This record gives sequence, structure tokens and C-alpha cells, in this order.
Amino acid sequence: MVGHSPIFRETLRLIARMAACNAPVLIEGETGTGKELAARAIHYQSARKDRPFIPVNCGAIPDALIESELFGHRKGAFTDAKENQPGLITLAEGGTLFLDEVDALTPKGQVTLLRFLQDQEFRPLGARQVEHGNVRILAASNSSLALLVEQGAFRADLLYRLCILSLELAPLRERRGDLEALTTGFLEACDRRFGLGTKALHPDSLAWMWTYAWPGNIRELENLLCREYLLSEGPVLHIEAPRSMQAPVQPLSGKVSGDLSFHRAKSQAMEAFERDFLVGLLDRAGGNVSLAAKLAGKERRCLGKLLKKHGLATAAAADRAPLEVGA
Repeated sequence: MVGHSPIFRETLRLIARMAACNAPVLIEGETGTGKELAARAIHYQSARKDRPFIPVNCGAIPDALIESELFGHRKGAFTDAKENQPGLITLAEGGTLFLDEVDALTPKGQVTLLRFLQDQEFRPLGARQVEHGNVRILAASNSSLALLVEQGAFRADLLYRLCILSLELAPLRERRGDLEALTTGFLEACDRRFGLGTKALHPDSLAWMWTYAWPGNIRELENLLCREYLLSEGPVLHIEAPRSMQAPVQPLSGKVSGDLSFHRAKSQAMEAFERDFLVGLLDRAGGNVSLAAKLAGKERRCLGKLLKKHGLATAAAADRAPLEVGA
């Protein structure tokens, strides 16, 4: 984890404090902010560091398999159960189970997880004996679980079990002071991985990065630098600003009234704010306009008009496929 900004140093301080505890932690933040990296930092600074760290994407577990995945099964428990199979809880024994995208759990999955969190006991499918698991649960979500609880999409009792400790990771646009350190670190990592020699970022490229909203956060920055490192033939990377980036507000020229200058500047600022907000919102919602409307607290029809206004969606593409925005 790389950075020097005050907000990043505070995050490191909280991670160290949470590592010393043994309670569940809920890590929230926009996509690409490094939630799994924070979870690993908590685990490897804790007393469980010599035991397994098991990450699982909750959105990738089918509803019918949630109990088998978490708790395992015994031979003959169902048609394809040809041998005993340990679950994720058993594999993480003594260590940490990291539940990424916990907000994607179905109602059945939420109930299944809640039962284990209440007393750390579980029963593998097909088994008669109840077993006890010694596992620390860390969970992560791109969306606000509190907001999902208000919308009836997430169980309040499960939120209370997961959120004994909470950590919110700041988006990259709030960590401007870390940009230079991050770019240097990623380019050095590319050199170690691909061996194409040391490469540096041109100052002009770094300049626009300071004003870019980074809807994909650190992951977007890392992917951009990796791609340019591989494709650039020279030692200096000249990276063009993404097409979605708003042009900076130009200073007004000529003699104009104070009212006109104010309204024009206000209009430009509002346009830039709307577009940056919508880009980040779509990224959080994975391009799903209906979910984006819920997260923003707006009607879907009103949000659709805003998206069309800024060229971020079309009527044919809405809700059918993720929207491609950003770099």
C-alpha cells in the first residue's frame, strides 16, 4: 500500500488498530480503491498472519451452492457429492475469510452467513454433527450496506454482525497527494514483472491526472500505466487524457457583467460536477442504470435523462450491458 496523503496515513493507522482486534470488519469504498489489499493488510498484521487468508467473491457463488461452498459437504449429501469436500470456513480455519462483494449475497446467502456469524457453528451438508469454526470474517462492499438496508435489499441484523468495525477507503480523487508515489510504484512493478527497462511518466501526463476524476480509482490508474508501459517504445510515457475527461474551464475574456460571468462559471462547474458524479455512479453500479438510480436516490427516468445529456447512455444500451466510461 503506497501513499503519503493525510487520509491515507489515517487509513493505515486504522488498519493497524483493527489488526490487533479479532472482530469482523466491514470495508466499504468505490470499486478499485483496494479493499482486498486492505483486508490482506489487516490479516497479515494480525495474530492470524501464519494461518490462511481465503478470499471469496460472494457474487460468484450460485444460490443453490452457498451452503456447500461455505460449510462443505459429506459424501452422498447430494447426487454429485462423490466424496467429502471441506468448505471455505474449514479451509480458513484459524485464519481469515474475506467476503468480497458481500452486498451481492442473495437473501438465502445472507441468512446462511448470519447463522454462522451468530455463534461460529455450522453443519456441513449431509453431516449430523455440528462443527465449530475459528475464523475471522472480513467483508467488503462497493455499495453502502446501510443504504441497501433502507431499501430492503440487505438484512439489518447481518449488517450489525459484519460492521462491528468499519473501514471506508477514500477514492483516488481524494488522495491527490499520492498520485506521484502510486505512478512510480506501478511503473517499478511493471519493470520487475515484464523487464522492459525503467520508464517514467512525462510531467504533462501527470498534470492531467491531477485533475481527472478517476472513476475506476487505483485499479484504473494501474491498468492504464501497465498498458502504456507495455506499448510505449521509449523510456518516457506520454499518456493522453481520456476522451471522457472534461476540458478545464477557460477564463472569460472581454468585458462582461458580473452577473454573466458568475452564471457562466456556475453553469460550467455544474456541468463538470454532474458528469464526474455520473461516471463514478455508473462505475459503482457496474453500468446498471436501475441500480445507479437507487444508489443516487433518483427516479430511473430522471437519471436516464441526465445520462443522455452527458452522452453516457443510450436508450438501447440502458440495463442491457455495462456502459464503457472513463479511460
